[in-house]
Amino acid sequence: MRTEPAPIVMRINGRPYSFIIGRDLAPETTLSAFLRDQLGLTGLKVSCDEGACGACTIIMDGRAVLSCMVLAVEANGCDLLTIEGLPADDPVIVAFAEQSEPGHGTALQCGYCTPGFVMTTRALLNRNPHPTFAEIKEALGGNLCRCGCYTGIAQAALHAAEKLAVKEPVQ
Repeated sequence: MRTEPAPIVMRINGRPYSFIIGRDLAPETTLSAFLRDQLGLTGLKVSCDEGACGACTIIMDGRAVLSCMVLAVEANGCDLLTIEGLPADDPVIVAFAEQSEPGHGTALQCGYCTPGFVMTTRALLNRNPHPTFAEIKEALGGNLCRCGCYTGIAQAALHAAEKLAVKEPVQ
């Protein structure tokens, strides 16, 4: 008697999913390919597919991870958040959209790297809502922007922290 393998279960953007290896996903499928190609979550970008650029960053169990470096089966039991799972009024998204000030420039140019930077910033602010500028630069160090918008991106992350501080209740 042949039994079906145990399902791979994960929560993606707050919604539970269950998949069977061999039927729903191949064991060698990366998490980035699975999320983009099979679930249609194309907000995450795959650029280098080698873990060097950060474009595919998602939040897995509260940590920023490079989804191209994780097999989908390794996400079994995990809580995943892609850029599609963030509300449109998330302070990080708003700060990145608003960033365009003299001396710092824009946080967006071509926009290909933006989802990775947003998710890395979101993970940073989840664990450290009041980072210093140096902590922001260190956290974003694994993400690449081919347009060179680094100053604007770091400034957007700082503004996102400020926006979160305004939302926090005063104690």
